[in-house]
Amino acid sequence: MSTSSPAMAFVASLSALILILTASSASAYPSSSLSATAYEVLESNNFPEGILPKGVTGYDLDPSTGKFSLYLNSSCSFSLEGSYQLRYKPIVTGVVSRNRLTNLGGVSVKVLFLWLNIVEVERVDDELEFSVGIASAGFSIDNFFESPQCGCGFDCGTRESLRLRGGLASSI
Repeated sequence: MSTSSPAMAFVASLSALILILTASSASAYPSSSLSATAYEVLESNNFPEGILPKGVTGYDLDPSTGKFSLYLNSSCSFSLEGSYQLRYKPIVTGVVSRNRLTNLGGVSVKVLFLWLNIVEVERVDDELEFSVGIASAGFSIDNFFESPQCGCGFDCGTRESLRLRGGLASSI
């Protein structure tokens, strides 16, 4: 009986350790259904929600490191004011912290004829600085208070109202 007692104690200790590790890893990666929305996480880090398109279906976030994965139903692309084309892959990754998004993956912008990955976004006062690694550009934060919609950006209502009035074909 005394020979099985140390073995039983070892199994009980090992089981307790597994339960503790499982519980701690679950709290390090909270389910998006139990936490704030992706847009609220951005706002809590001093970013406007409009840097993400409408339609985020979920995300994973490690609050201790800021590493995240963000999920969309599918690839998403749109033009902004006819001058910039943006593309989001179905999964966007990176690290979020106060005033900074770094190590971004899954977001690109078309510059001339090339698609360049946006690798970092930094908020400096009332501007957002977007970096593609070798170059960056700053834009007023006022441009990002509303989230664009996949496919049409901010022109969705305008295009829809033109189509309903029969004016879309003549405006193309």
